[in-house]
Amino acid sequence: MPDASSAETAAAGAAAVAGRSGGPSGPPVEGSAGESGPPAGTGELPLSIAARAVMMACGFIPLLHLVAALVPLVIVARGVAGSGVLLLTLMALYLLPATVVGVAVRVRPLARGAVAPGSAAFLWWWFTAQWQVLFARLPCLEELLRVVPGLYSLWLRIWGARVGSLVYWSPGVSITDRSLVRIGDRVVFGLGVRLNPHVMAPGPDGRQRLYLAPIQIGSDALVGGYSLVLAGCQIAGGEATPPLRTLHAFTRFAGGGRLRREGPDGVSPPEDAR
Repeated sequence: MPDASSAETAAAGAAAVAGRSGGPSGPPVEGSAGESGPPAGTGELPLSIAARAVMMACGFIPLLHLVAALVPLVIVARGVAGSGVLLLTLMALYLLPATVVGVAVRVRPLARGAVAPGSAAFLWWWFTAQWQVLFARLPCLEELLRVVPGLYSLWLRIWGARVGSLVYWSPGVSITDRSLVRIGDRVVFGLGVRLNPHVMAPGPDGRQRLYLAPIQIGSDALVGGYSLVLAGCQIAGGEATPPLRTLHAFTRFAGGGRLRREGPDGVSPPEDAR
């Protein structure tokens, strides 16, 4: 498996569900045909050597991203070019990853529902996730964008997110898989809210699966501070969720409470998936 740096996005809010070998029934997961791997219930990811190699290679993306942003600074510091070159730092830091992922998910959208680790769909998600790692490591980079009203929402749209107007982002809000968020108008996010459109959990055979699904938040909703909103969760328009709440994968919050719903094609992670 890749080192901790390359696993930042996968680790954020997506730990395996301990002690659970059973899972929901449903059709075969994407990329699972002909899959071989550890016995059911071991919790080990059934990754081939080729898949591990691809993940390791993608693990260098955050480092390359950082180097691309620092090179113009070094050039200016050595007097090789004028201060105008510093604009390249901003472009490499903010526009490069957003544009790469935004174009990638438009050419080939991320899978929905259960995805087998090591499959082509899993590796495609892993590739897009690595472009977000630097911002997870240095959250101050996103906080700087939020100082300018509307700028952060615009930046998310470049990633492929759908964000309405007049959305308020409190300090400490964290988003992984930015292309999988759907946010209405005038939504307010409390302090430290985490939006995590993916979870890792056991599938019907006891092996780990990646569950991917958009998070949808209706207009005029308020998400309580320090909440964790997981894959496939829906918050109805005009609702206010309590603070310090985990909104489990594939649930809907409406009428002041949450309701369980099935994921794509009837496949959902266990209720206690993180």
